[in-house]
Amino acid sequence: MGIQENGNGDGLSNLPLGSKNKYRRMDSELTEEDDESHHHHQQDRTNNTNRYVIACAIFASLNSVLLGYDVGVMSGAILFIQEDLKITEVQQEVLVGSLSIVSIFGSLAGGRTSDAIGRKWTMAFAAIVFQTGAAVMALAPSFQVLMVGRFLAGVGIGFGVMIAPVYIAEISPTISRGSLTSFPEIFINLGILLGYISNYAFSGLSAHISWRIMLAVGILPSFFIGFALFIIPESPRWLVMQNRVEEARSVLLKTNENEKEVEERLAEIQLAAGITNVEKSEEKAVWRELLSPSPPLRRMLITGFGIQCFQQITGIDATVYYSPTIFKEAGIKGNTQLLAATVAVGFTKTIFILIAIFLIDRVGRKPLLYVSTIGMTTCLFCLGLTLSLGNGQAGIGLAILSVCGNVAFFSVGIGPVCWVLTSEIFPLRLRAQAGALGAVGNRVSSGLIAMSFLSVSRAITVAGTFFIFSAISALSVAFVYMFIPETKGKSLEQIELLYQNERGWQGGELELEDVEHLVQKQ
Repeated sequence: MGIQENGNGDGLSNLPLGSKNKYRRMDSELTEEDDESHHHHQQDRTNNTNRYVIACAIFASLNSVLLGYDVGVMSGAILFIQEDLKITEVQQEVLVGSLSIVSIFGSLAGGRTSDAIGRKWTMAFAAIVFQTGAAVMALAPSFQVLMVGRFLAGVGIGFGVMIAPVYIAEISPTISRGSLTSFPEIFINLGILLGYISNYAFSGLSAHISWRIMLAVGILPSFFIGFALFIIPESPRWLVMQNRVEEARSVLLKTNENEKEVEERLAEIQLAAGITNVEKSEEKAVWRELLSPSPPLRRMLITGFGIQCFQQITGIDATVYYSPTIFKEAGIKGNTQLLAATVAVGFTKTIFILIAIFLIDRVGRKPLLYVSTIGMTTCLFCLGLTLSLGNGQAGIGLAILSVCGNVAFFSVGIGPVCWVLTSEIFPLRLRAQAGALGAVGNRVSSGLIAMSFLSVSRAITVAGTFFIFSAISALSVAFVYMFIPETKGKSLEQIELLYQNERGWQGGELELEDVEHLVQKQ
């Protein structure tokens, strides 16, 4: 009776105060030890998960090295190809720009292929096709054979450029998706830098041999891609689309240490994939839906397709492909000196893309786009002004500074953010095909710029061409303001909600709860 009256009936209420405290301290110490052990275990699991996700993103991005290397190496190799094969200026433009145009076929086929055989094996197929094209180019005895190799390389690059951001976005945790989806752009820049270094390293060889070695070196990354296939898993979202839910759960558990969040993400993916949606059977075919879009999808297409086109029509590929031509116009003499100056451009581009990776999930997509587009507009205008005022050492220095500034602002914003946005704004059922459509816009724009730069420069001067690029870049600032929402910190499924209402799309500053409320009202 006394024990019950005194409390909990645990028999400890009659113990002396000191004993009571002693038991409490022992219990507390055990609890603290358990908490500390659990914390260390959780920390180890988090670190392992982070390392695994980063490894997957790196291996998935290796195809992007191939694109970057081709862009960088062709800027120097074209000087020796022209000397060796005696090709005309128009043939130079076709050779340089055709890769982007041809890559459209790879990008268009990439969406359907990745839905059929999976994201992982589409990346493998891309590497094989590119490797074949690079080998044909390196052995080409004539311009015609060189173009055959260029066609194959372009198709392979089209596949790779389209699928890597989609795969990384689908495998990444929400909190780090922006940084990880930027990895392909890092590797493009790394490839460009390696291409520039290759140009400089082999420029001392004879014209007949140098460009062949430069192009052949591009085959090497493909071997690493073959190794990567034994490490990276298939996309969990693709697995869900194939009704392989348990495999998808297994992959998600490797990429996210929080089991509760894994189950929530899996349910969201299943819902998005239409497995639990009774209306799935009534959905229109993907391409028919893209060509006759609903208002929310139309908003997504304007954002995705628009940012892809602006990334290229501001002239970045002209700056990278034809940097030796630009520096020659500024007054630098000799192939070796020209190629050495391009290495500085490559280093700048690579360093600033690394900065973007640290900022994209901290600062957000939209602020980086503002900094990028405004900075590029300024640098392109300064480059046009510098080239129009004449040569001299000061002019050479300002030209190099303007080109480096342009690629720096590009790399810190619109370069990586473009691919991040297009990989995260579309619904799951449309993501691969819509991503392919965006990549087509990107490659067409790139090809048109690369194939017309020399001709336009001859007609209105190199300086006049960069004044035009500056004006287009100024328009991209307005586009970012009007049509780009902020997607930082939102799940792929939450981002869809932003486009359900026009205010959520154009403002981009509305809280997600406000958007959900507006959608429910409608």
